[in-house]
Amino acid sequence: MTAAAVKEHRRFDVWKVISFSILAVYALFLIYPLITLLWSSIWVDGRITFEYFGQFFAKTYYTKTILNSIEVSLTVTIISLVIGVPLAYFYTMYEIKGKTVLQVLIILCSMSAPFIGAYAWILLLGRNGLVTNLIRAVTGYTIGSIYGFKGIVLVQALQLFPLVFLYVCGALKNVDNSLLEASENMGCSGVKRFFTVVIPLCMPTILAATLLVFMRAFADFGTPLLIGEGYRTFPVIIYNAYFSEVGTNHNFGAAVSVIAIMITTVIFLIQRVANNKFQFTMSALHPVERKQIHGWKNVLMQLFCWLVVFISFSPQIYVIYTSFQKTSGKLFVPGYSLDSYAKALADGGRAIPNTFIIGLEALAIVVVLAILIAYLVVRRPNKANDTIDTLSMVPYIIPGSVVGIALVIAFNRQPIVLTGTVVIMVIALVIRRIPYTIRSSVAVLQQIPLTIEEAAISLGSSKLHAFFKITVPMMSNGILSGAILSWITIITELSTAIILYNLKTITLTLAIYTNVTRGSYGVAAAYATILTITTIISLLLFMKVSKSKEITF
Repeated sequence: MTAAAVKEHRRFDVWKVISFSILAVYALFLIYPLITLLWSSIWVDGRITFEYFGQFFAKTYYTKTILNSIEVSLTVTIISLVIGVPLAYFYTMYEIKGKTVLQVLIILCSMSAPFIGAYAWILLLGRNGLVTNLIRAVTGYTIGSIYGFKGIVLVQALQLFPLVFLYVCGALKNVDNSLLEASENMGCSGVKRFFTVVIPLCMPTILAATLLVFMRAFADFGTPLLIGEGYRTFPVIIYNAYFSEVGTNHNFGAAVSVIAIMITTVIFLIQRVANNKFQFTMSALHPVERKQIHGWKNVLMQLFCWLVVFISFSPQIYVIYTSFQKTSGKLFVPGYSLDSYAKALADGGRAIPNTFIIGLEALAIVVVLAILIAYLVVRRPNKANDTIDTLSMVPYIIPGSVVGIALVIAFNRQPIVLTGTVVIMVIALVIRRIPYTIRSSVAVLQQIPLTIEEAAISLGSSKLHAFFKITVPMMSNGILSGAILSWITIITELSTAIILYNLKTITLTLAIYTNVTRGSYGVAAAYATILTITTIISLLLFMKVSKSKEITF
């Protein structure tokens, strides 16, 4: 090999190839669909027009749904913070009886598909619900309707406060105990310390959790569809707008989707500005140690923690219970059997295996891409890799139904036809769920010194080999944390899947949804129980592999 060839060989950088390959993937499966979506919203009958945007804003029926969604999302966010922040504080600072079980139950509250919670609360508090009938029989009083705004807020708040809990728990673990001790020595303790010391220290994390909860509430499609009745929210309108036009002219659905992107982008930018004002770094040289409190304060704390979790998890318990009840038509009847499971397994010949096949394929791609992107962002910062980091977060602020519509519009014609295939389902799940694993991988990689890799390279190892053999194993906890969150959100995904699926690609969440809408509540409960058990096993597996009794994000 000549000196020039050796020099050229040394110049070759595999990470540049990986960087541009990832950019190409994002360009094809994210940027191109979004551009196609935008073009479809303004290109009608061979000309550029904004008539469908005008059609949307001209009707109060449509614009009212935006205000409805913002109203729901703000209310849910406030309630989630009011519940989640104190719960995280108590859990981290004090000894809670059965704290490991408590945390697993809290996580399970957030990991079920939102519409399952809506369905369960209908069974409990609906017009003919268990609790409704019990109260009516005992007191003669009929409680208010669970449907509409109140029902949506109840279901979403009880499902999303665990996200605040997990984020704030992670932040509290980084608080230096000496700060809390110093404040206590200066006479600042109890409630005053919570508001003047703890909250400000956790503010960046609280703002991040606020955005996540708001976005999840704003983009939730299944809950308002099942329990909203006359109270329409924006994601439901997106779905209806697209499917009312599909097959003839779906320009209106594209226009509504573009409006959704604009709204969520504005919300995201507002949060970023607020977050920058509170940004700081914190390292716990002396981590917080849990204390034991006694007397009535301990009783109230334990009662608050377990009562919140019981109320939140009770719908899932009731769904599991109803899965073993006998059914006659659409009604549950006295007696117990496994008929619902038998029917679910018979009808779910595709749904159950599809959930795991599609989910695991998506998860494998998510993990590999997240590891590579984390390395590029942390170890090789430049304009190209900064662009990758930004693009990876775009799906974080876009409702799932919009992602699904964009993919259908982009890939339902030549040269690339993917609509109706497993491939498009996997692509949608990867795009939607990769931000979780990227963020956790980036966070842990930032804590690993670069000198470790440099030492391996100086001993003759290639950059790629050093990264995968030395750095990646050290990142395992962060990767696992993101992967488990990605996995559980993958198997409970509805908003994207309902746009993209067909009978060959139906999954468990879709099978639950279709059975609920048909009134096959026993079968729906059986499917929901299978999904809940899968989630529990996933969490326990994560805790065993990571050798951790606690999970934080």
